[in-house]
Amino acid sequence: MTGDFRSPRARVAPLHPPPFAEARSKRAKVRAAGMDPDHWYVAGYESELPRGKTLAVRFWGHPIVIYRGTDGNLRALEDRCAHRQLKLSGGEVNGCHLTCTYHGWTYDGSGNVVHYAHDLFGRAQPEVKVPSYPVTTRYGLIWLFPGNQDLAAARAIPVIPELEGDRPWARLDASYTWQAHHSMIIDNVSDFTHAYLHRRFRPFWDATLSRYELIGDRVELNYDTFIGGGRFTSRFVDRRKVDTTSIELAFDYPYQRSDTGGSIKHWCFVLPLDRRTSRVFFVFYFDALKIPGTRRAIPRRLMPAFMRAAGALAVRPLLREDGAAVESEQLGYDTHHAAPALELNPAVGLFQDLIIRKWEDFLDRDRTRPRPSAIALADGRLPPVSR
Repeated sequence: MTGDFRSPRARVAPLHPPPFAEARSKRAKVRAAGMDPDHWYVAGYESELPRGKTLAVRFWGHPIVIYRGTDGNLRALEDRCAHRQLKLSGGEVNGCHLTCTYHGWTYDGSGNVVHYAHDLFGRAQPEVKVPSYPVTTRYGLIWLFPGNQDLAAARAIPVIPELEGDRPWARLDASYTWQAHHSMIIDNVSDFTHAYLHRRFRPFWDATLSRYELIGDRVELNYDTFIGGGRFTSRFVDRRKVDTTSIELAFDYPYQRSDTGGSIKHWCFVLPLDRRTSRVFFVFYFDALKIPGTRRAIPRRLMPAFMRAAGALAVRPLLREDGAAVESEQLGYDTHHAAPALELNPAVGLFQDLIIRKWEDFLDRDRTRPRPSAIALADGRLPPVSR
C-alpha cells in the first residue's frame, strides 16, 4: 500500500497568502509588501477636485481625504472625524476648512478642530487634531506624501521637462483602479515577454532582454524589440526619424518609466490602495507623429484631437487587457499562493527584490518611532507591548 500518510492538515496549504512577516519565499514576500510611504504618490487628477470638493483616497488601507478650499489650495487630512470616526470626505468644505457632517466639528488644513457646532456642556474647548499630509500639484496631477512629513521636502517629485515650457509634447493620460497588488502591476509594465496578451494591438513584439541592472533604488533594463505596431498606431509612427527597434525602461522606485528613441515616452505611477487594490496612472507623451501616408508631422494644434482618438481606439483598450491580466493574476495567487513560483525573466526578480527591500527599510524605520505609523498599522502590525 502506498500513499501520503501525513495528516490532511499537513497536506493542505493555508487558505490565504501569508502576511509579510510570515512570508518565506520571494513571491510571497513581494505580494505582501507595501510601498514606502516616504515618497510622493499620485492620488488623482486636478480636474477631479474643483474648489469646495473632497476626494477620498487610500494609501495601503489608510484613508485620507484631500480637499480644495475656496482659495484654490489643496489640503489633506486623515479621513476620519476624531469625534465619532465618520469619514471627513463626506463632510462640507467651508472656506479653507472641512466640517464633519454629523456634529459639525470643523478642521483646518493642519487637522486642528477650530469650531464645534454644538454646546460643550460647560467644558473648555478641547484641543483635538487628526493627522495632516503634504499635498501639491504638478503636470495636472495631485501628489500626496503619506509618510513622514519631515522628509517631504527632501523627496523629489519626478521632473518631466517634455511636459513643461512653451511647446510641451503631446500627451495622453489614462487611469484605472485594478484589483491587484502593486508589484504585479510593476511586473506587468516592465516585462515585455507578455506580447502574446496584446497580439491584437501589437504595441511591442519579438522582445529580447538585452540589459538589466540594479543601481541603488532603481532597476534599469533594455529590450531589443519592435515598438508601435497595430493597425492604428503603426500608421502614425515615423520610423525614419525614431528608432523603434529598442526601448529603455526603469523602475525608479516607486515610479516606472520608458523611452523609445527619445521621442515616445511614458511614466506609470501606482497608488497602493490596499493589499489587493491599486490605482494606476499612465502618462504617455510624444515628440511628433506623422500624418499617415506622408512624411509630414501632425500639426501640434491637432495633436490633442489625435491623442483622444488614439486613447479611445488603441491605448485604453490595450491597457484594459493588462488590467484584466493582473486582476486574474491576483485571483490566481490568492488561490494558488503555495504553488511553485516559475518566473523566467531575471529583471522581474530585481523589481521584486527592490520592493521587498524598500518595505523592509520602512518597517525598520517605523520600529524606532514612539508610536507605529498609521501606514504600518494598516499593514496589520500591532503596536509594541509596553513593559
